[in-house]
Order: sequence, then structure tokens, then C-alpha cells
Amino acid sequence: MPSVLAIAAHPDDIEFFFAGTLLRLGQVGWDLHYLNLSSGNLGSMTLSAAETRRVREAEAREAAKVLGATWHPPFCDDLEILYTVPNLRRTAAVVREVRPRIVLTHSPVDYMEDHTTTCRLAVTATFAKGMPNFWTEPGHPHVEHDVSIYHAMPHGLVGPLREPVTPELCVDTTPVHARKRSALGCHRSQKDWLDATQGMDSYLAAMDEMSLRVGRLSGRFEHAEGWRRHLHLGFSAHETDPLSDALCT
Repeated sequence: MPSVLAIAAHPDDIEFFFAGTLLRLGQVGWDLHYLNLSSGNLGSMTLSAAETRRVREAEAREAAKVLGATWHPPFCDDLEILYTVPNLRRTAAVVREVRPRIVLTHSPVDYMEDHTTTCRLAVTATFAKGMPNFWTEPGHPHVEHDVSIYHAMPHGLVGPLREPVTPELCVDTTPVHARKRSALGCHRSQKDWLDATQGMDSYLAAMDEMSLRVGRLSGRFEHAEGWRRHLHLGFSAHETDPLSDALCT
């Protein structure tokens, strides 16, 4: 069966931005894979970085299980997701291992650099999948297959300079919204952190509101996730749109 790889920055990003689409793909037989580049070790006002890292890994594993996705371990820490060759080799190793037909990742520009750099690493790692002379860590042989990359909406549906961003494709997540919310709820350590640092009354309510806003943009759905498709050059022989083919036809 075809596989989809979600590549996000932090534990809870997949649940916040991607999970509805993953669940819909799972319903039609896709194999789901889940990769956060960062451990989320800075996401606490009270725990040490080491303890936060341990707690957030357990939460991410639980969330991946709720989604029915294979969890892949992170290899960076918060604010250390940098566009470096070692990080590129680690990301490319997962791409080659999973052989995804679809890669879901962050918007090319977003409110924080960890998201933006994760997107860059995801795109380049996917581009490098078929290059036999680019070695990965751990080592995986190059793979040759078509892949399509889709970028999620930025947080707040705007870029970092407050410019509005509109989706090319909206996926109806209404049927799976409750399960998406349950997966996000696994990240219990983040409620106090986000309340303290970003003034969010509830991270679940914030996800609900974004989901409803994208639903209104769609003009058709109550809850939705929005996507923009990356240019196919270097990733597939011809322009393809497997996400639309799987969920919107």
C-alpha cells in the first residue's frame, strides 16, 4: 500500500496541522509515518530539558498510536533544527526507509524558524532520495519513485509578516476531527507551556479554531486542513496530485 510521511518540527505539530489528513489517508488504505525532527526538550516552564524530552517522547508515541502511524525518533532539540548536512542525512534516511508517495510538511515560511527549517530539510531530503552518491545516516540505498510534497498552512493562516496565505487544496477533516483532537490531547505537557508563553487559553481550542477557519475557506466543510502542493520538478517525472486523487475525487 502507498505510504505518507509527515515531517514536522515538534511533538504536537503533526497533530495540530496534519493529523486530519493522515487519518483520512489511513481510512483509504495508506500506510502512515510520523517524524518530528525535534524532541521538544524546551517545551516546559517547570521540568528540566532532559525530563521534558522524556515526557514529550512518551506523548508523541501515544499520539502516533492514536493516529495509527509508525513513529520515527527525533534527532534534534528545540531551536537546534538547523539546515546542516548531518540533519539532512538523518532526514533523508527516513525518507528512503519509508519510500513515501506523499510527504506532508510545514509551510515554506512560518512564524518560527524551527518550522521553516524543517520544511527546507524535508524538501531537500526528499529531493536527495534518488541520489546514489548522497549517503544517509543511518545508511539506506537510494530509491527511485515519484513523490509529491504538500505544505501545511502556517500558524494563524498568515506568514511571518502577517501576509494572508490561502490553501490550494482543502481536505475535509470533519469525519475524523474528534480523533484528531484526541491525538493532540495526548500532548498534555503542552497546555501549561502554551498558556504561559503564547497566551493560548487552550491548545485544543486553538486547533479547533484553525480547523474551522480552514473549513470556512473551503466553502464546503465544517473542519478542514489546507495544503499547497510543491512544484513536481525533481520529485516526479510528471505533475501529480496523489492527495487529491486519494481524498478529493
